[in-house]
Amino acid sequence: MPIATNVPALNFGPGGVVAPSESQILNGVLTDMNAAFGGFLNIENLFTPQGQLASSLTAIIGDKNSTVMRYVSQVDPLYATGRMQDAIGRIYFLDRKPAQPTVVTVTCIGLVGVNIPLGALVADGAGNIYACTAAGTIPPAGSIDLQFANQQTGPIQCPAGAITSIYQSIAGWDQAFNAQDGTLGSDVESQAEFEFRRKNSVAVNAIGSLPSIYANVFSVPDVLDVYCTENTTSAPLAAGATAYILAPHSIYVAVVGGDPQAIAEAIWRKKNVGADYNGNTTVQVQDTSYDPPYPVYNVKFNIPSAVPVRFSVQIAANLALPANVAQLIQQAIINAFAGGDGGPRVRIGSQIFASRFCAPIKAADPNVEVVSVLIGTAAPTLNVLTMGIDQSPTVSAADITVNLV
Repeated sequence: MPIATNVPALNFGPGGVVAPSESQILNGVLTDMNAAFGGFLNIENLFTPQGQLASSLTAIIGDKNSTVMRYVSQVDPLYATGRMQDAIGRIYFLDRKPAQPTVVTVTCIGLVGVNIPLGALVADGAGNIYACTAAGTIPPAGSIDLQFANQQTGPIQCPAGAITSIYQSIAGWDQAFNAQDGTLGSDVESQAEFEFRRKNSVAVNAIGSLPSIYANVFSVPDVLDVYCTENTTSAPLAAGATAYILAPHSIYVAVVGGDPQAIAEAIWRKKNVGADYNGNTTVQVQDTSYDPPYPVYNVKFNIPSAVPVRFSVQIAANLALPANVAQLIQQAIINAFAGGDGGPRVRIGSQIFASRFCAPIKAADPNVEVVSVLIGTAAPTLNVLTMGIDQSPTVSAADITVNLV
């Protein structure tokens, strides 16, 4: 026979779990205690021994109620974190991505025909070393743009002009530099980033749909960002903020990071039969379902241009502000830009709101009062900025100005 109690229980209803307030729990504990000792205890004064004991029991019950409520909330993919989120991800055969390196497009200059191999190394002025992610051969023009990835993971800045030297000499390769900022890497995939990818991965088992292509490409190791769209018409179509021209009856996939061969294979496995491609990168994919010789297909996708997003931040002058407040704010914006604050990462083709960065700026130091935040590409004059589908947004400390007013 269950023991009766006056302590209210958790209520499991259609809206979730509802816990009693601690005052309701305390009243229930005091009533139970008074009944257990004959009904003559002083339960009005919490400074009595029985009052102190009841307060402790109330705190214990309240804490356990909170634990149960937190556990129940972890069943919802939108709120799951840590080990519970990992478990939900495995239902979709997803694992949390490890930390990713910053990726930068490097212009390699040298003699015609010189091969820049996979793993070739360049260095920036700060001593960071970057490895080539896809081999290339210098064409008659005398230069080729190749993607390089930092050997260290995380959102390490690589502003335009940072690459200054060839770290590992190759005969005929004379110079390396980056004309554009690198795309920031990331720390271990955050709760928000993992949920974003899980939500967009549910179509990974499908064939032919844009969500299936998106999910399959995003699952390629070291991919930082993906954008997919299509043109279902029989005429060229201008798409996105930059009016990028899509070929008739074609798909468009923009990718930052990852191995080009793996990306091309991920696209080819999921695209519709007969659909054309768009982009500035062509990779050959073999259909190994046949006996040799294997059919070979040219798969195209786009490596978007790195476009720096510039910030103008105004904060209220205050004698209590630290001397390095500008550097703290710059780092806070860079961290938020890469999704390191738990918010959404800034992505290809995304709409960027300047207000998104107010909270991270404020959190940089307790004495910071934000007056205004403006953003832009040529100049920071906007409250809202829309990136093109062929543009990968980047940021570095040099793109962020902080003024006291």
